[in-house]
Amino acid sequence: MKPPAPKKAFPLRIEPSLWDALERAAAADFRSVNSEIECLLREALQRRGVKVAPPEQRKRGRPAKDDKDGS
Repeated sequence: MKPPAPKKAFPLRIEPSLWDALERAAAADFRSVNSEIECLLREALQRRGVKVAPPEQRKRGRPAKDDKDGS
């Protein structure tokens, strides 16, 4: 299984009132602002008929113990 591609970083200038609204929406959905923006962008593109591949699912929880050191 290949590792997921790193996410692209993009500087975004945004009006303070819009940022505040994003923070409120993200908190209501128990997401980070970054995740909220990604979700909103996906929804907007879907409404316009633009197909976007689903996000790669990240493994949840702790990584497996590495037994190389014998512990």
